[in-house]
Amino acid sequence: CTVMISTYNADSKKIRHYPANSCLLPLCSLYGLAVTTVEGVGSTTTKLHPIQQRLAKCHGSQCGFCTPGMVMSMYSLLRNHPEPSMEQITAALDGNLCRCTGYRPIIDSFSAFSPVRMCSGLCKPEEFHPRDPTQDYIFPPELMKLLGIWYPVLLHPVRIPELHVVTMGENGIVIGAATHLAQLRDILLSLVPELPAEKTKIYRTLLKQLRTLAGEQIRSLASLGGHIVSRGSVWDLNPVLAAGNAVLNLASIDGTRQIPLNDEFLTKVPEADLSPMEVIVSVFIPFSKEDEFISAFRQAERRKNALSVTNSSMKVLFQPGTDVIEDLAIFYGGISDTTVSARNSCLKLKGRNWNDQFLDEACRLILEEVVVSPSAPGGKVEYRRSLLVSFFFRFYLEVLHSLKMMYPFQYPDLPKEYMSALSEFQEKPPQGMQIYQVSGDVNPHQLPQDPVGRPIMHESGIKHTTGEAVYVDDIAPADGQLYMAVVTSTRAHAKILSIDTSNALEEPGVVAVVMACDIPGENGDADEKVFAEDEVIYIGDIICGIVAETYECARNARSKVKIEYQDLELILTIEEAIEHNSFLSKEKKIEKGNVEDAFETVDKILEGEIHVGGQEHFYLETNSIFVIPRKEDKQMDLYVSTQDASNAQELVASVLDVPANRITCHTRRVGGAFGGKGLKTSYFVAAAAVAAHKTGCPVRFILERDDDMRITGGRHPLWGKYKVGFMTDGKIKAVDLEFYVNGGCTLDESELVIEYVLLKCPNAYDIQNFRCRGRACKTNLHSNTSLRGFGFAQAGLSAETWIAAVADYLYLPHDEVREMNMYKNVTETPYKEEIDPTNLVVCWEECLEKSDYYKRRQAAEEFNKQNYWKKKGIAIIPMKFSVGYNETFYHQAFALVHIYLDGSVLVSHGGCEMGQGLYTKMLQVASHELKIPLSYIHNYERTTATIPNAIVTSGSIGTEVNGKAVQNACQILRKRLEPIMEKNPDGKWENWIKEAYEGSISLTATGYFKGYPTNMDWEKGEGHAFPYFVFAAACSEVEIDCLTGDHEVKKGNFPAFLFLQIEGGFIQGLGLYTMEELKFSPEGELYTLGPDTYKIPAVCDVPEHFRVYLLPNSRNPIAIYSSRGMGEAGVFLGSSVFFAIRDAVAAARKERGLNRNFTLNSPLNVERIRMVCADRFTEMIPWAIFLKHLPVFTVGLVESVCQV
Repeated sequence: CTVMISTYNADSKKIRHYPANSCLLPLCSLYGLAVTTVEGVGSTTTKLHPIQQRLAKCHGSQCGFCTPGMVMSMYSLLRNHPEPSMEQITAALDGNLCRCTGYRPIIDSFSAFSPVRMCSGLCKPEEFHPRDPTQDYIFPPELMKLLGIWYPVLLHPVRIPELHVVTMGENGIVIGAATHLAQLRDILLSLVPELPAEKTKIYRTLLKQLRTLAGEQIRSLASLGGHIVSRGSVWDLNPVLAAGNAVLNLASIDGTRQIPLNDEFLTKVPEADLSPMEVIVSVFIPFSKEDEFISAFRQAERRKNALSVTNSSMKVLFQPGTDVIEDLAIFYGGISDTTVSARNSCLKLKGRNWNDQFLDEACRLILEEVVVSPSAPGGKVEYRRSLLVSFFFRFYLEVLHSLKMMYPFQYPDLPKEYMSALSEFQEKPPQGMQIYQVSGDVNPHQLPQDPVGRPIMHESGIKHTTGEAVYVDDIAPADGQLYMAVVTSTRAHAKILSIDTSNALEEPGVVAVVMACDIPGENGDADEKVFAEDEVIYIGDIICGIVAETYECARNARSKVKIEYQDLELILTIEEAIEHNSFLSKEKKIEKGNVEDAFETVDKILEGEIHVGGQEHFYLETNSIFVIPRKEDKQMDLYVSTQDASNAQELVASVLDVPANRITCHTRRVGGAFGGKGLKTSYFVAAAAVAAHKTGCPVRFILERDDDMRITGGRHPLWGKYKVGFMTDGKIKAVDLEFYVNGGCTLDESELVIEYVLLKCPNAYDIQNFRCRGRACKTNLHSNTSLRGFGFAQAGLSAETWIAAVADYLYLPHDEVREMNMYKNVTETPYKEEIDPTNLVVCWEECLEKSDYYKRRQAAEEFNKQNYWKKKGIAIIPMKFSVGYNETFYHQAFALVHIYLDGSVLVSHGGCEMGQGLYTKMLQVASHELKIPLSYIHNYERTTATIPNAIVTSGSIGTEVNGKAVQNACQILRKRLEPIMEKNPDGKWENWIKEAYEGSISLTATGYFKGYPTNMDWEKGEGHAFPYFVFAAACSEVEIDCLTGDHEVKKGNFPAFLFLQIEGGFIQGLGLYTMEELKFSPEGELYTLGPDTYKIPAVCDVPEHFRVYLLPNSRNPIAIYSSRGMGEAGVFLGSSVFFAIRDAVAAARKERGLNRNFTLNSPLNVERIRMVCADRFTEMIPWAIFLKHLPVFTVGLVESVCQV
């Protein structure tokens, strides 16, 4: 929703452009301003802006839902800085999120505007159009005239000059309260170089915090006065202003006065606060003094655009020329409901010398005075307490270092190993490289117009960048359209005693309430209901829908529905489900060799467990449905953002009790799905269809983000237990595994997920005696479902965990144990499917070579010897990914190809375009098979009217199976045309088509692909479960901050088979394993309901060096054109970051004399990293003392319990 706002300053005669979230802008605030949307930047009907062209050509768009926002952020930057630096470009994207691309191609495309171009190789800069300044909209002159008109009732802070004042006095500067934070940053950036350094310490500290505070859109709207007066606990500037003795200038009808911005103001002590009629006019920020030092710190789940877990600012003033404390101020945020001060501690420490004895006493006093409640929102109590003293220790060292710089002969040098505590991670623009083999390198006889094997721009790429791509909610309103919002359960498990909708129906604009009794057919299916009837089984269970003339009316009326419940027994966790024998499916098992006998012959046996947390899909487009009933024959059109149009059609037909041929489902494109818009979406469609059936009107049902996250499930949390037997050289002889996943309240895809966990849990390791068992648990949480790489993402991490346990126990390098136990020769998997691991070995060796693994490991070890508070880690992980499904019919596909008399071609197939480029690839297939240019071919939307009974688009096979069907149809057509072509070989395509038509040759063909022959016999635990395997290896290097748990991915190298979406998958995996965390209340309510509480990776999380290598001269004889399904496999490659962090943690623990054998759970976030790097400061926290002395291999579990 990013737009560009332009405003004219009559005093300076300058125009300012800035990005803003349109959803945060009151309409009245735009008076006199110009608003530019993506449609105003460029379009296909006028002229593309270079931003749009470059983003599309550099493959910076996949699903396209986030793309207009990216364009507008960059456009706003260019209007102010025509040649921005790479730092400015990445900062401009702070407030933008993308779930598909992994960000690297977006940064690549925008780097074309920077003097430092960072092209990775997939785009051709020579084809870029130069920027044309005449294409940019000018500020409308008529708006300048409005500035001289007086409107007595127009009140808004941006209109009041006194609120925008910027003046410098003898003792400091005065900043108007309405100054936007982005303006404050620019003011300070221009001011700091002009003043003596000793005067600008507080200003530089503010700039440090402003770099990571929110995104550019928020910084451009939020004001300094609003930031101060709202006094949020985690606001990053308030502690700095309080420590720096800022003063607030107030005004009211009674006059003006000043109050200090101190701890009493921040805690809203009445005597120190504003009166009800006062406003903040401006803020006085004093200059710093020569013997004064101030600094600020923050730690968040994500380095940028994320609220702090804890923040702090500290200031010390020494008696001139000494280290005797004259004044001390310490403020913390994120501890309570507002910023708190360690005032008493500071008073006790005045007059003390700045030395080690002072440090110990200060830490003790701070921990005694600043209390974090055990029930603090967001949890992480022990972690927050550790940050209190970790931040103070860093401040202590910074001041010591500064004293040494000021008085070099008065103070000793800091110990060398402590110097690493001074530095914080500095963001660097990520650099990428993609090395691949184009088809021309393989087949020199390929025609230039043949697009197969060549990097083709996404067929909707331009429309994504111009905002012309139509998603469900972009469809124009239909006559009589109504809107629906749903009422969901507030109890996780309860009987419904009564539902009273009378008050809701009385609300103006409400047309109807729909519930289970309004369904003419079946209420869902055997697994799940459309509307809850007698019982609710999770918080978010849909009970009824409010249908109204506007969405706002429908949403507001939800609170008028009164529901009485009777609570029932609650099961939320895997442990509780096991205790109550609550499961969704029977136990599945795979066994190879004789595990028990093998355990008798090994040198050592280790047992342990691993917990892998869930993950939200976080597609940018939430579930979106638009249902239009037709006027006859009970027909209905469904416009749905779904992966499974056929399933939606089938369920709606059943619910409405009509034949499926009366229901037509349409899907043009999906704004991201990742497995989350399959089965569950069909129930949403059915609910909207019931509303349309009852009212006879079109119904639009667009879920808001919090509803989408509350109602739909994501990746299954997993609890895995392992028992592994091995020899002293590291060779593993026997493995016994037991898995449980939290399936939630209904079956959904849980049985398939646990099957995939078992089939894929060995990863790339050839274990001769192997056994695994697993079950899906039934709990009262939302139903978890498939999510990119489902099953394998969790099971693969488990495999690497027991490999790491063996290596740690034997004090062997992890890569050595991995390589020793990898598949090497043609053999069988535990379920007796043949595997040829030749390319696995090649990928492994290539990764070792191209990443300079051994050289970088040696460098990391040397770095770790010299740095106590920073540690580097490196890990290399192999991957064997099984593509597809273990049922043949799940691979079948259909296509319909028409050739029109003008020679144009229309392609229909059963695949849904979700950003993976499926439509683009189908065009490539048709072009190749018909031997005509791409420009002749058009993709029709996915609709059940042309392609019935198609299988869900998922599992990384959508391209190849639908491609096979399109190929089949095109080959049929080409064969029909061959006699005509042979008669007239020099003819044109259009002439051949006309002649074929006149010869009564059909120009329409149906294509069909039966599917890959796969099967799995779970009674025997064997079968040919998958069509083929994809192999890869990933190497990542990280650096961690042992004081805070912060970490930075330095490098990532990934030799693999197929580029596709490797980078996007990797970044999504990085989120799964290191950042994204779902949190529930003890009653089963999901706390993490949006981007403010649930953090996915952003631009700041992309590795500094991100390189992908595609293995040349590799063949896949099974799939079309030797393609391979890599859309999901890339997720697991993100685990290389997890194990690189683990390697760095191990280095820290070793140096501290802690147990080398430990287990870490996923996500391995900043809290877990910090707390497992135990040191003198965590020992001050009672729980951390207990954590340090835990038995071997149970650290992760207790940390998880601590989280709960």
